[in-house]
Amino acid sequence: MCGRFWIRGTDPEIMEMVLKMNRSPLANRFRKLPGEPLSADGEILPSAVVPVIASSRSGNRSVFPMRWGFSRGSLPGSGSSLLINARVETAAEKPTFRDSWEKHRCVIPASWYFEWDHPAGPDGKKKPGQKYALKPEDGPFWLAGLYRMEQDIPVFVVLTRAASEEIRWMHDRMPVMLPGDEARDWIRPDADPAALTARCLTRVGWEKAV
Repeated sequence: MCGRFWIRGTDPEIMEMVLKMNRSPLANRFRKLPGEPLSADGEILPSAVVPVIASSRSGNRSVFPMRWGFSRGSLPGSGSSLLINARVETAAEKPTFRDSWEKHRCVIPASWYFEWDHPAGPDGKKKPGQKYALKPEDGPFWLAGLYRMEQDIPVFVVLTRAASEEIRWMHDRMPVMLPGDEARDWIRPDADPAALTARCLTRVGWEKAV
């Protein structure tokens, strides 16, 4: 599961991405639409528009503004109808994600992501509890994503996988997180996505978040 993540906008690489995003012709298209403004610093929620890296039509690595969430219904971008995650185990077969898995892959910058534990209440039902900030112990990472166009607007989902053993008490899913080399390969049209997700980062550290 990945329902919120954090971008630290003071990182030099993120700052450069923000400049490129704001210069993109797509940025002006987003500014004319209702909803979330362009975001590149702080906590990121579904429907936010953030800088995302994907291959351009010429095959070059480029920065694009994209909105988080595929639309489920007839109102693209409406928060209640957004599909924000895709399971890596089934994305290649699901009609919703199959084309994106094969041709439209992207990576999203993140400093960490958030999860909540779910302790059982007095009635025995599990409820959201403590919020945690998580990130790989093996260094910088990128969220692996898939994107598509909706009414001439690029939108993305974050891929998820089964959680590693040390955080399964918190949640049974975690985002697919790629180190730099694999992130660069992930967006290549000729890459093998299944092979790359097998090399994702799984050693995760966490701390309590407010």
